[in-house]
Amino acid sequence: MRFDHSTTIQASPERVWEIFSNVERWPDWTPTVESVERLDAGRLHLGAKTRLRQPKLPVAVWEVTKFEDGQYFEWVSKAPGVTTTGGHRVISTPEGTVATATLIQEGPLSWLVGRLYAKLTMSYITTETQKLKEASESGQSAG
Repeated sequence: MRFDHSTTIQASPERVWEIFSNVERWPDWTPTVESVERLDAGRLHLGAKTRLRQPKLPVAVWEVTKFEDGQYFEWVSKAPGVTTTGGHRVISTPEGTVATATLIQEGPLSWLVGRLYAKLTMSYITTETQKLKEASESGQSAG
């Protein structure tokens, strides 16, 4: 199953990226993340691993599998029967900066997990892009 949500943000792509890619600070601006533990040091990078706790979901370890600094990162979490890929994209447009969150579930049990968690998943990625917009457009420090 695939879930996507985009929002246009009235902030520079650099600011949006700074907030979106600083995963350790996600609990500060989105209620969909309870805690984040980076399992390696430094800024987010290819191969970086992060343990994420979210309400109503099992704890998951995510590994960055694609990374284009300032534009996109993708990470993958594996559970028995399901591989979940999360994409995070920032694009500059004439209307503003467009941020897109994507979640793709694949594997023999993905149909079941997708159906059981479809409403929650769509709610989370919609909330995350909306809260990213609020955080990016505010004058608050990104971290």
